[in-house]
Amino acid sequence: MQKDSDIDKINTVSPLKNQVATIVGIGLMGGSMALALKRTGIATHIIGVDNNPGHCQQALHLGIVHQILPLNDAVAKSGLVVLAVPVNALNIILPGILNTVTTQIVMDMGSTKNEVIGVVDKHPKRGRFVPTHPMWGTEFSGPTAALNDAFAGKAVVICNAQQCDDDALSAVESIYKTIGMYLVYMNATEHDVHAAYVSHISHITSFALANTVLEKEREDKAIFELASGGFESTVRLAKSNAAMWVPIFKQNRENVLDALNEHISQLRKFKSCLEKENYTYLQELIEKANEIKRILK
Repeated sequence: MQKDSDIDKINTVSPLKNQVATIVGIGLMGGSMALALKRTGIATHIIGVDNNPGHCQQALHLGIVHQILPLNDAVAKSGLVVLAVPVNALNIILPGILNTVTTQIVMDMGSTKNEVIGVVDKHPKRGRFVPTHPMWGTEFSGPTAALNDAFAGKAVVICNAQQCDDDALSAVESIYKTIGMYLVYMNATEHDVHAAYVSHISHITSFALANTVLEKEREDKAIFELASGGFESTVRLAKSNAAMWVPIFKQNRENVLDALNEHISQLRKFKSCLEKENYTYLQELIEKANEIKRILK
């Protein structure tokens, strides 16, 4: 393990190589980011912060982080601070972190942006914070779910870039490019609307479908014996952690409700076709849905 004096020396080097990085929240996203930072040489020392002692031990055992420290100590020793915690926790800890930073760069990985940016909008160190949302994830959680090369070829959204200090923004852009992501820029409001349609509604649909099948399974236990790859892929997201997703739905409530209303409207069309035996229109609905192939090839 590196000594504290060695860590201090590392922080004087380029912000894109041989950096000391703190990962706050060492689960799927934070753990995968730690692995990416180490693999690319952006960070040679990773400090982990997590309020789950089991996660801390797992992250150390798996070599995801080099040491575990309390939040304030970790931030003080780092040049880069990555926040990979549920969005409700992010709102609580971010202002305190910005209170202590000097030249450190702080970035988050949260799925909603309007609320967290609003929390620190007037903070004097707002420029040190770069709000980001890597468009990647799985249904699993915890350090054991962390993956190498998780972000390669995926998009990352950087929000309200104009509010970030030039050096902080440039460093975060370079970090994401180095780990293989391509950059998309949006304001926070635009991001949250799009996230409701491409991510958040997918999770609600999966949760609802899983509950539908679980209700039916009470009567017919053979239903899961017939479950095929199509069902498994559709309901996969229902395994996702409620502690992460409830705060996301809460923060993005209005946009998720808009997406849900449109989704329910579409479901009613399919229901009406079957009730009225209108199979011509049913075919039209399915063929229209096939047009998604233009986007998802």
